[in-house]
Amino acid sequence: MILVTGATGTIGSETVRLLGPVRTLVRTPTGRPGEVVGDFDRPDTLDAALRGVDTLLLIGPAVADQQIAVLDRALAHGVRHVVRVTNHKAFADSPVARRREHARIDAHLKASGMAYTLLAPNFFMQNLLALAPEVAETGGFSGSVGDGRIGMIDARDVAAAAAVIATAPAEHAGRTYLLTGPELVTFADVAREWTSATGRVVEYRRISVEEHRAMMVENGVPEAGSNAQVFELLAQGDGAWLSDDFAAITGRAPRGLRAFLTDYVGGKCRTPRLP
Repeated sequence: MILVTGATGTIGSETVRLLGPVRTLVRTPTGRPGEVVGDFDRPDTLDAALRGVDTLLLIGPAVADQQIAVLDRALAHGVRHVVRVTNHKAFADSPVARRREHARIDAHLKASGMAYTLLAPNFFMQNLLALAPEVAETGGFSGSVGDGRIGMIDARDVAAAAAVIATAPAEHAGRTYLLTGPELVTFADVAREWTSATGRVVEYRRISVEEHRAMMVENGVPEAGSNAQVFELLAQGDGAWLSDDFAAITGRAPRGLRAFLTDYVGGKCRTPRLP
């Protein structure tokens, strides 16, 4: 039995679609088959979801206390393998708080005795969709990434990798997979491909990290300070790397930026919930 948490988010919902009938953990029921109600903040509510589960696909916010409690509950219920979506720079000494949280969770999982596989994606292309309102209002978007090159990945491809691993987890035990798209792209490339996908000119406006942080705070963006840190790191080359791991797992190439923007801002796909 496979249990998927975060099943209403972009990665989780796509993984469930690819896997077919599985058990899903939700906070609010939607009536879909396989749903079990539970809350990360109340580990005692997870027992029904974890009972009889062999493989846990753990997707959720980078809150170490929450996910560690889930892992402890999973161990108590005899879960054999955990597939977890982590961060590609999940280090205990990271300047970014959520990356430190990921590092704590990963360390706890590795020490738990359960088999594990970690999926460590680069920057999600779906994060670009948060720029859509500004593009619609102003004909462009602002960013503090400068000309930093990034191996962005479509979250749908993270889901595809997760689905393959969840169906044959023993083949991937103890592995950490780095997931990227097929190319390094800049935010100027994003503007160019957005223009191509919509037929309307989209401008990339470079601003400072301080200006970007203030803009996010003004707009009520959660974790504005942490996001600003990440954008500054991306400008310095934090995301300038590629990996062939996705193709090794799935047997196909990952989607590129053009395909992603054609699907979403070009009108082929419904705008998803961000992961």
